[in-house]
Amino acid sequence: MNIEAGFRMRNTIYTLALLLSLSVSSLAHAAGCLKGAVVGGVAGHLEHHAVLGAVAGCAVGHHMAAKAKAQQAQTAAK
Repeated sequence: MNIEAGFRMRNTIYTLALLLSLSVSSLAHAAGCLKGAVVGGVAGHLEHHAVLGAVAGCAVGHHMAAKAKAQQAQTAAK
């Protein structure tokens, strides 16, 4: 096994471990995080930074989900 294949396998294992740990978290928090982590992990994988992409995607996805939830609550209050 060459070194590049080892790095790819390690990154894939880390990404799967991250996604598994995120799936155990609460559903309210995971709503945007899981979607963002998947998209970020795939995008990061293309640039050989799958774990960083998944973490950044989780943060962005959670922020966008919280923003959408606040907007829905504001609309429902009117």
